[in-house]
Amino acid sequence: MKKFVVGNFKMNTTPTEFSSYLDEFLPRIKECKTNVIFCLPATHFHVAKSRLDATNIKFGAQNISCEESGAYTGEISSAMVKDCGANYTLVGHSEARRHFKETLEVINQKIIRALAVNLKVILCIGETKYERATKKTKISLKRQLDTALKGLYENELKNIIIAYEPIWAIGTGKTPNVKDIESTVNDIRAIIADNFTQRSADKINILYGGSINENNFAQFAKIKGISGLLVGGACLNPKSFANICK
Repeated sequence: MKKFVVGNFKMNTTPTEFSSYLDEFLPRIKECKTNVIFCLPATHFHVAKSRLDATNIKFGAQNISCEESGAYTGEISSAMVKDCGANYTLVGHSEARRHFKETLEVINQKIIRALAVNLKVILCIGETKYERATKKTKISLKRQLDTALKGLYENELKNIIIAYEPIWAIGTGKTPNVKDIESTVNDIRAIIADNFTQRSADKINILYGGSINENNFAQFAKIKGISGLLVGGACLNPKSFANICK
């Protein structure tokens, strides 16, 4: 099975800088067989569309509105993102939850909006430091998945990737050990099986994210049950990110 590597640029680089980034990145991965996805600021979509159309690399948004259209100044709808040529969108990233008070109910609406226009969803879930310390990780992840995926049909799961990112590991340099991640991935599949079917649980793609870099990515990429990686800060260096993708 081919692996996924998703690069989340967050609020970094200008469109001009991203174009220069691709000048260095693209020649390095000509023989790469990994499914590479860039999650970009909306300002970069025109660059991504023109530069990536001739490649196997896909791009997506970092978030979308839970509304279809209307008087929501500053928001970007799923249809707008799709029309720009994007194939994916992140939904539920912990930074959106923390900074913009995004609730699980809103995340559920965003997923529904994305799937309605054939955008694939990368759903981010993860536990806090407190939840981990009090051994409530599985309870927390179940609550997130139960609400975020509410009302979906089993066949829609083929357009959803789950990105497990422990909140306490994002940007901190701290990571869980391999056994803990493997156990949590098994828990996630068990929750999906309970809510849908075992078949859907076995087939859904699950990524790991959280303080991944060029020095540690290999140990995570080999974890049983992991379909790939969601990379934050390390994706901003084209050489490092190309090495991770390869």
